[in-house]
Amino acid sequence: MFENFWGHTQVTRALERMMARERVAQTLLFGGPEGVGKATLARRFAALLLGDTGKIEQDDLSLPHNLEIISARERWPADKRNQDPLLFASHPDFVTFAPDGPLRQISIEQMRLLKERAPFKPLRGNRRVFLIDHIDRANEQAANSLLKTLEEPPEHLILILTAENAYDLLPTIRSRVVPFWFAPLATEEMRKFAIDRKLDDATRRVALAAGSPGIAVSLDLEAYEKRRAAMLVLLEAAAGAAPLGAWIPYSETIGRSKNEKLELYLKVLYDLLRDLLILREDTGAAIRNADARPKLEALAKRVTFPWIRTAVNKVDDLADLLRRNIQKTIALDDLILELRAA
Repeated sequence: MFENFWGHTQVTRALERMMARERVAQTLLFGGPEGVGKATLARRFAALLLGDTGKIEQDDLSLPHNLEIISARERWPADKRNQDPLLFASHPDFVTFAPDGPLRQISIEQMRLLKERAPFKPLRGNRRVFLIDHIDRANEQAANSLLKTLEEPPEHLILILTAENAYDLLPTIRSRVVPFWFAPLATEEMRKFAIDRKLDDATRRVALAAGSPGIAVSLDLEAYEKRRAAMLVLLEAAAGAAPLGAWIPYSETIGRSKNEKLELYLKVLYDLLRDLLILREDTGAAIRNADARPKLEALAKRVTFPWIRTAVNKVDDLADLLRRNIQKTIALDDLILELRAA
């Protein structure tokens, strides 16, 4: 039923049963890691309910023209974004609310607009579908603004929420939705996906994507290698394997880059720390950065398990601060100093 969609058979079968019985839940939560197919399945599900797949797929946020819109809005002043909340609606009865602004958040203005539009009747058929992508990026005000619609959605409206971590949501939201969990795809399934999509450098993409087809497709390997080179030097400096001076050129380059978000570097750091742990503890699991194995093996010999655990906790702390627009270089410089003292 869901053509060209990979994995998550338990979820797709549950949705198929809902449709077959004509008992589709009005509030659904798709939870799971980035790129595993949550928003994709939401669009495919909406297409089965509403028809006109082509128009609905135009609102795929990974498409170049949509990425350009989102990127351009980052340069808008806040009051201009508030006056024109971000949404995508190529199909009249399918509306996508996506994270907006330099911090990529779901705003209260977007949720007020959703509340305003929710009562509108479908232009075609008998249903409308609203997708709120990354509801876990909504602040408390925006989340509370959504609650009323979740509690009493109009009979024609289906709300689909996506989140990387459902437990980042308010309990009052979690209690009002039917949850579905999207696990990372198995390695063999990812290999088949890469072959089907004819991805270049498929082996590396599969390893770095960690079970997420969306990441395998969209990953810019050249940009990733630059970030990884910087984060490897950061870890070497933090572990005392390299002088602090080795980090300075990378810090200056990162500071000058306006388009490179701290979040992108933290994701690379998590991958490298995972690989270090595997090599340090000799678990036998496959590492994601196999082409950097010699450097990682040398670094793994210098660090301890408590050091890696401390590093992960520090990166977690930085991840929690992402919505506060912290300075990239200051945050990363401070991370090095804290780990050198660990």
